[in-house]
Amino acid sequence: MGEVLAFVEARLRSALGEPDARAAVTFLGTDRIEVLRFTDAGQGVVRYATLGMSAAPMADPTAALADPVEGPRAELVLTVRAGLADTDKVLRPLAVLAASPQVEGVVVAPGASLDVGEPLWPGAPFTSVLVAESGGLVEDLELDPPMDPVRFLPLLPMTQNEAAWKRVHGAAELEERWLSGGTDLRDPLRRSVALD
Repeated sequence: MGEVLAFVEARLRSALGEPDARAAVTFLGTDRIEVLRFTDAGQGVVRYATLGMSAAPMADPTAALADPVEGPRAELVLTVRAGLADTDKVLRPLAVLAASPQVEGVVVAPGASLDVGEPLWPGAPFTSVLVAESGGLVEDLELDPPMDPVRFLPLLPMTQNEAAWKRVHGAAELEERWLSGGTDLRDPLRRSVALD
């Protein structure tokens, strides 16, 4: 477990630079989840990445026994514009999402919606996120077989209206709306895209 996380942290550092802050959260009955903060002053953004979710594979909730080796592994990455909101308060909600495979037995995959039931940070119009495809910002990390690679899944904050619309029409349709509307998904205070 520790070896996997060392490789994961090395991949995050090579892709995003040195973290300028980190926090650890432990929930009863789960392994420790860390959240690392990476500030990219050149792009005016701050990135938050989980570390610990990939220590064990995510198990199919219908399986009788969880496989300790094989199965999908992932970490979560959130990118927001710096200085517009107190986004550092997202650390605990991110850790909650990263712990959900251990706590709730869910498999986090692209296209999924994850909801924390409260604003992601003070004043945020978002309580949920859409899980996007990996491979862009941070490349997947190959592990020794038979272990699955670690995927670094971007999170896209959704307003309540967007989350409800996505449940009906699907993730691809919502992403198309964002694209056609020129939505700045990194704006921590943005309004909902037009959905009518």
